[in-house]
Amino acid sequence: MSEEFVLLEPEDQPGDEWEKLDVSDTEADRIARRQDREFDEFRKRIKDTEQFKLQESVFDDATLAAIYKLVQDGYVDAFGGPVSTGKEASVFEALGGQAGERPEPGSAAAGGGPEGVHPEREVAVKVYRINSSNFRQMRDYLEGDPRFEGIASDKKAVVLAWTRKEFANLERARKAGVRVPEPIAVQRNVLVMELVGHAEDRARRLSEVDVENPETAYEVVREYMRRLFRAGLIHGDLSEYNMIIHEGELVIIDMGQAVTVHHPNAGEFLDRDCENVATFFTRQGIDVDPDDLYEYVTEPEPDPSGEPESGGESKSGGESKSGGESKSGGESDK
Repeated sequence: MSEEFVLLEPEDQPGDEWEKLDVSDTEADRIARRQDREFDEFRKRIKDTEQFKLQESVFDDATLAAIYKLVQDGYVDAFGGPVSTGKEASVFEALGGQAGERPEPGSAAAGGGPEGVHPEREVAVKVYRINSSNFRQMRDYLEGDPRFEGIASDKKAVVLAWTRKEFANLERARKAGVRVPEPIAVQRNVLVMELVGHAEDRARRLSEVDVENPETAYEVVREYMRRLFRAGLIHGDLSEYNMIIHEGELVIIDMGQAVTVHHPNAGEFLDRDCENVATFFTRQGIDVDPDDLYEYVTEPEPDPSGEPESGGESKSGGESKSGGESKSGGESDK
């Protein structure tokens, strides 16, 4: 499979990792509690569909209220079938509404529409299961993230925080020039984002294709890793299973677990990402050293004044920018 893997252009300010994110009750929670007549009719219509019968465990009343609110706000016009189903979340296709608020007019996620979301454009609706999500693993990624200080330890709060975290991570990655699905809206445990590819012809994971130009693909991946790091993020689970190929673009997905560089385990997560990426591309016939990739990703940005910048991250010595000790000395991140 031969691709050009075009890089995106980053924005000037990708985001602030110290920004607090609101995970308090939303209008969807209030709708679910109130259960007015219109919502009750909406719930009955959804429950009569084949999708609901196949995915009944996904659609509790609070989740239906979140979808109802997204429909009311113009982010979703019609709900379709499942694109993928996992233990923690299911992704469904849907027709995007004409919200006009997100995504940016003319952007890829807007389908080129002049007023925001194109009414006939497919979007992806990701629904996290509150009852079956891996609560403990999610909490490990959230604890230590400065954006989510004070998150309660109950399962519902953690899953709702995780959903908002994925939305925030996608927003920041896009601004940093990393090709990820563009986030459109979030409501409770439901995330609406750009559908990369089509439900009938989904984009293929990097693990599923014959990469005919692995050198170029690797250059794009390591550049995206560096851009994420400079925007204050580390993917935390990057591998050939979390990258997809579509129309000449390499797209990084599953940003829910991405942490800030200030997370106490950030160094460990980045180590693992580098090992995974190096292992995959070595199998493709490229000599990739995970330590060299780590050094590339964490190299400090050039100082606009021309003065050399100190304090970069190194595996052979010095303090880690991501909050841990150097790899060759001191204690591990855990």
